[in-house]
Amino acid sequence: MIGRKTYWLVTLLVLSVMVTLSVGCSKDPGKISSGGSSPKGALTVMGDDPVTLDPALIQDAASSEYAVEIFSGLVTFNQKLELVPDIAERWDISSDGTTYTFHLRNGVTFHDGKEVTANDFKYSIERAADPKTASPVADLYLNDIVGAKEMLAGTRKQISGIKVIDDRTLSITIDAPKAYFLAKLTYPSAFVVDKANVESGRNWTDKPNGTGPFKLTNWQKSQKIELARNDNYYLEPARLEKIIFLLSGGSAMTMYENSELDINPFVGTQDIERVTDKTNPLSNELLLDSNGNPGIPQFSVQYIGFDVSRPPFDDPKVRQALSHAIDKDKIIEVVLKDMAVKADGILPPGMPGYNPSLKGLSYDSAKAKDLLSQSKYASSMPPIKLSISGSGGAAPKMLTAIMDMWKQNLGVDVQIEQVEFATYLDDLKAHKYQMYTMGWIADYPDPQDFLDIMFNSQSVNNYSGYKNTQVDALLSRAAVDPDVSKRLQMYQQAEQMIVDDAAWIPLTFEKRYVLVKPYVKGYYMTGLVVPTWKYVYKEQS
Repeated sequence: MIGRKTYWLVTLLVLSVMVTLSVGCSKDPGKISSGGSSPKGALTVMGDDPVTLDPALIQDAASSEYAVEIFSGLVTFNQKLELVPDIAERWDISSDGTTYTFHLRNGVTFHDGKEVTANDFKYSIERAADPKTASPVADLYLNDIVGAKEMLAGTRKQISGIKVIDDRTLSITIDAPKAYFLAKLTYPSAFVVDKANVESGRNWTDKPNGTGPFKLTNWQKSQKIELARNDNYYLEPARLEKIIFLLSGGSAMTMYENSELDINPFVGTQDIERVTDKTNPLSNELLLDSNGNPGIPQFSVQYIGFDVSRPPFDDPKVRQALSHAIDKDKIIEVVLKDMAVKADGILPPGMPGYNPSLKGLSYDSAKAKDLLSQSKYASSMPPIKLSISGSGGAAPKMLTAIMDMWKQNLGVDVQIEQVEFATYLDDLKAHKYQMYTMGWIADYPDPQDFLDIMFNSQSVNNYSGYKNTQVDALLSRAAVDPDVSKRLQMYQQAEQMIVDDAAWIPLTFEKRYVLVKPYVKGYYMTGLVVPTWKYVYKEQS
C-alpha cells in the first residue's frame, strides 16, 4: 500500500513462505507507576488523519492502520506475521488449489450485536468490486477471484467465484493456484462491512459498524480519533479501554517528553542522536528489534518514479543517468543520520526474494555524465518537474540534496511541485506527473506485492507506465509456480531487469525509531500494517 502521507515532512526518512522478520517490542523493566496524562486504561498516541475509513477505498497506510482495528476479515496476520484464522476459524483448499471453503466462527457479531454471516462477506467483497464503489484497490487485491474482473468491468452484477454455502460457510474460487491469495484477503478490501450501515448514508464511515477489537467513538477531522474497546469481540477482548490518536500536529517529541503521549512513533533526525545516546534515559524507552537494537526495519521502500512515456524519461539513458548521479550513502549518513538503509533494489531486506547480490545503479558521476551525453536529450533537456506530497513549506532535505547532486553532477535543474495528499494519489493513477516521489509498504510478505503490483504493465498501480514484456512474462509465471524456490528466482530476475531499466530510483528502506513509555506493555511493531492495539496495556503501580 502507499506509504504514510506525512513521512517526508515529519521524519525526513523514507517510507512506510518463511520470512526472516525483525519485530519490535517494548521493554519490560518491571512494575512502575503509570504516569502520563492518559486516563486509566487509555493510551494517547500521535496519529495521521485517515484519507478514508471505507475498507473498499483504502489505499494508504494511515487509513489502513485504523481500519485493521475497527474492521476485520476472514484471515489476518499475527505478531510474528504468520497467516492465522480471523472471522474464519478454518478453511479447506481443493485438490487443484483454486477453491477455498471458509468456515466462520460461531457468534461473530458487528459492533451493534448483529450476527455476521457468509452473505455479509459476499456483499462486502462484491461491493468493493462494484464499479459504483469506485474502489482504487479492488482490481489489485480481488482480481484473482473468478468473475471479479467481469464485475469490475461492469459486465456482471455478481462475482461468480463467490458462493454462500450456508450462513457460516463461504466458498471462493480463484483463477489459478496462487501462493499469495490468502494473504491478499488480509487487505481491507476483503473486510466485512454491514450493508445496513453502508446504505445509511454517504457519511456512514463517521459511525462504522465494524467487527474489529475497537469501535470508532469520536472522529474530529484533523483533531483526534478515539477508539473504544469492543467488549463483544469474538476473540479475546482488548486490554485497553480506549486509544486516543492526536491528529492536530505539534512536536511529537516534545509531547512525549511532557508525558502528553504514551508512544512517540515519529522520532526524527533532529532527535535521533540524543535519543540513542546511552547516557540519556530516553534511550531505555526505544523500541527494540528482535536482536535488541533500536530502529525497527520495515517492509517498505521510498523511491523516485518516472512517467516513462514523457520526455525526457522515455529515454532509459536519462533515467539511468539520474540514478547514477545520486550518492545515496552520503545522503543516508549526512541527511538521514543513518536512520535508513540504502535501497539498490525494490524488495526490502527480510522480504522473501530479497536479493543481497542484486546489482544496483550505484553512484558514479562519470558514468552518469556519459549516459546523459548518449541520450537523445543531450543537447536539449526539456524542463523537469518533481511532484511530491505536501502542503507548502521548504522541500524536504533529502530531496534538496538529491536535486543538488543532479545539478552538480549533470547540470540538470529540477523544479518541485507540492500537491495535497488526497489529490496526489488520484493524480498518480491518472499519470499526471512527469516525475514523483512515493513510498510503498508491503501489504503481505510476498514479492508479488511489490513487483507485480508496481511493475506489471497491466497493473493499475503501475504509475510509471513501465512495460517490459520479459518482466511481464516472468511475473506471470512466478504468480502461479508452485515451486517456492523457482518463484523467488523468477522474481529476482524480474527485479534485476526493472532496476537495470531504471523504472524507479529506489532510494532507501525504512527503519522506524519509536519511543514507548515504560508502563506501556505488549506494544510491538512489524514491517506490515497489522492489528496491534488489542495486545497493548498499561501496567499500573
